Amino acid sequence: MGKQATRDAYGLALVELGGRHDDVVVMDADLSKSTKTADFAKAFPGRFFNAGIAEQNLMGMAAGLAASGKVVYASTFAVFATGRAFEQVRNSLAYGKLNVKVCATHAGVTVGEDGGSHQSVEDIATMRSIPNMTVVVPADGMSTRQAVMALYATEGPAYLRLGRPSIPLLYDENTDFQIGRGIELKQGSDATLIACGLMVAKCLEAARILEQEGIKVSVVDMHTIKPLDEELVIRKARETGAIVTAEEHSIIGGLGGAVCETVCAHCPVPVYRLGIEDKFGQSGSPDELLDYYGLNVEQIMIKVRKIIKNKG
Repeated sequence: MGKQATRDAYGLALVELGGRHDDVVVMDADLSKSTKTADFAKAFPGRFFNAGIAEQNLMGMAAGLAASGKVVYASTFAVFATGRAFEQVRNSLAYGKLNVKVCATHAGVTVGEDGGSHQSVEDIATMRSIPNMTVVVPADGMSTRQAVMALYATEGPAYLRLGRPSIPLLYDENTDFQIGRGIELKQGSDATLIACGLMVAKCLEAARILEQEGIKVSVVDMHTIKPLDEELVIRKARETGAIVTAEEHSIIGGLGGAVCETVCAHCPVPVYRLGIEDKFGQSGSPDELLDYYGLNVEQIMIKVRKIIKNKG
């Protein structure tokens, strides 16, 4: 199984998209080598704009371009896109339903040694709370490419969450990727794992190991956090009677929160959330930090065994 960073796939997808559509413009906040928008800048220099280290201005400029009929892909690190520029994202982009795709890289604790100040663990929660905002967290490079293409065809503002490290490739170019539709990667009857981002591959590995113990677990890639595929969540709740969510994000307000809201309203079953327990990140290697915060295969299996035991 090969690996690719979702930010790398993003850069390549932008070049492909720009070759297809002349109305695509790309913006960055002086981080284009890291966010990989430099690929687009090299291919289409007349449609790339560097706002400098001024993320609020980045979003304001993006709003103006979108209001003029452009489809804008605006990139910086996640902590700046959703933190420093929150007001502009809310009032300039979402309030006006403008066609700007905020594509933020270096999300989660796998930013690594940069430390807690640069590790956005609350960005899904803040972005999904904004009206009109679509929120997508792809699980690998191929689904990132498909998300970039799908968001072009999706009118209005969106948040695309991307990571720094290389992660396993799960899909091929024939995968049916649709905004708002989760993908069931494995079927089982004992419990359901619902994950996004790099946690999808870890859930698949956990499910394979659990199957050797006689525990059959469904695995769902819930790449779109908003609009959530409520129909799929409800169906899996009814079929398996227990759900474990997994995300490289706070357990507050992210994928786990969205799933709990749906289950509580439509089909109450036990739900365990695996994520970051109301803490900031810290400096360390990506693997060290994933283990420190319990975002690994072992902890997924512990959660599954526990919820099956307790689901009654």
